[in-house]
Amino acid sequence: MRSFKAVSTSLRPFADSDFEKLHSLDRACYRPGIAYSKSMLRWYLRLRGGLCIIAEVEGQIQGFILAETEPPEGHIITLDVAEPFRRTGIGTALTEAAEKMMAGRGVSLVGLETATDNEAGVAFWKMRGYRTVGVIPRYYLDRVDAWFMRKVIAATKET
Repeated sequence: MRSFKAVSTSLRPFADSDFEKLHSLDRACYRPGIAYSKSMLRWYLRLRGGLCIIAEVEGQIQGFILAETEPPEGHIITLDVAEPFRRTGIGTALTEAAEKMMAGRGVSLVGLETATDNEAGVAFWKMRGYRTVGVIPRYYLDRVDAWFMRKVIAATKET
């Protein structure tokens, strides 16, 4: 088991010039068929109520979170962190920033899916207060089941 090592991370909103790097990072994080195609990733990035937060280490994109909001609910579409930077706090920082932004948009319930065989992912989400509420059969590649997980957050309205 790798040890946890914090890194200095800066978070910022997505810019159009980030697209190719995000697409490459998603392909590095997920196997073919699960990673998003360019057209699907573009579609998610353009969603009304969507949000994308970028994590940089020393000026280089090392992670991002993509979510959508339709108050009172939000949905985490993907959380991607470059392999060398996992277990450094980037995923937590991105998740907390996205939850705060969603809460500011009036979201009080956040959902997500993660593969049932993704032990590290399930543990990550549980440590952040997400609870399994159901299973979605054959969600990934029409053969891998997914847990549907949810978390209640305190909705606030941006002023």
